[in-house]
Amino acid sequence: MTRADRFAPAACPTLVVKIGSALLVAPDGHVRRDWLASVVADLAERHAAGQKIIVVSSGAIALGARRLGLPGGGRASLEDAQAAAATGQIALSHCWAELLGSRDLIAAQMLLTLEDLEDRRRYLNASATFGRLLALGVVPVVNENDTVATEEIRFGDNDRLAARVAQASGAHGVILLSDVDGLYTANPQRDPSATLIEEVPSLDASVMAMADTGSASGMGSGGMVAKLLAAKIAHAGGAHLAIVGGKQDDPLGAFTRTHRGTVFPAAARSGARKGWLKGRLTAKGRILVDAGAANALSGGASLLPAGATGVEGAFRRGDVIDIVADGHAMARGLSEYDAEEATLIAGKRSGELAAILGHAPRAALVHRDHMVLL
Repeated sequence: MTRADRFAPAACPTLVVKIGSALLVAPDGHVRRDWLASVVADLAERHAAGQKIIVVSSGAIALGARRLGLPGGGRASLEDAQAAAATGQIALSHCWAELLGSRDLIAAQMLLTLEDLEDRRRYLNASATFGRLLALGVVPVVNENDTVATEEIRFGDNDRLAARVAQASGAHGVILLSDVDGLYTANPQRDPSATLIEEVPSLDASVMAMADTGSASGMGSGGMVAKLLAAKIAHAGGAHLAIVGGKQDDPLGAFTRTHRGTVFPAAARSGARKGWLKGRLTAKGRILVDAGAANALSGGASLLPAGATGVEGAFRRGDVIDIVADGHAMARGLSEYDAEEATLIAGKRSGELAAILGHAPRAALVHRDHMVLL
């Protein structure tokens, strides 16, 4: 199986395709309709072959900025971005509905915030909506709800949103169409000796060091770092991810023919709850642990109070927290205690807990069934 074959309808029943602003919107602020029509033609062909399609589409802020005459592509301030998104989203949705409709496909709009996919109940609601739309043969077109998102509660880029959408929908593959055609050993705009990396089996520190944080066009909000973080999320959710150059017409077809791009193969799929935990971007607090506890956790154990050396943050029982060893988050899970109680019993032996708390304690601070290693 070639790298591109992992994303073909036969191997990938559900595919998420993310399209960046720099591809969809021309420098003058208008939609590149001919280019987008070529993408829709490919999506329609895949849909006819039995592949369920979800589109994550940037472009609302760029389109709205042109209509409103806002400087900086509509990103000069949060208020400008929200106003541009509110204006541009109408034009963006209309464009997708028209072009998909020309191929006898029905478009549905879904606007999501970070909290929609970080909160477990709302995540399940979104997952159910994706499931029903896909079962009906609809093509969901997703974007971050930038009209209400703030700096504190937003994805900030649609690369990671696409990976989280893949988790919520149970998708098997994610293709990030971008103004760059993959991950290079160095920034190819500054280093002519840089070479394209065709496949990345694992995302370690050396791979992350190759990334460039800036958006090449200045129109979008992502960059290579965002794409690598998206690859981590997709990997945790059991979905392959590819970064593919999208400047030319028919970019998906070109990827199928040439296999040019960078592919991040998926890990084995974990349970739904653990996949959601591993893909989260936020945590309500942290529990610090000693080396002995870290070793035990790596071996599949629960986190017991005796191994905790400190508690940070204000969290409640059932909230998602990070477990930190030697300054790095090594695991994430659902806390069995409120932060106040966790602070009281951190470092204590099991026999001491009832006297400290005044009630029969739960054995673990974080149970292994509700924990994932990062």
